[in-house]
Amino acid sequence: MLVVVCLTLGLAPFTPEPHLLEKLRMLTEGELTRPIDIFDLVLHGTPWILLVLKLYLLATDKAQE
Repeated sequence: MLVVVCLTLGLAPFTPEPHLLEKLRMLTEGELTRPIDIFDLVLHGTPWILLVLKLYLLATDKAQE
């Protein structure tokens, strides 16, 4: 389910450029200043952070077994 959310909300809108990539580019260029842009980064980035966290927890849990 989390993968589906990452592929839909995490990459929406698909054209011309996914919001997450646009906001990350703005962050690296120092242009991420407007509150709506910061909100967009959090909104579209949260599913990816949750997916990475879940995969890490699954990997460490299997390593302990």
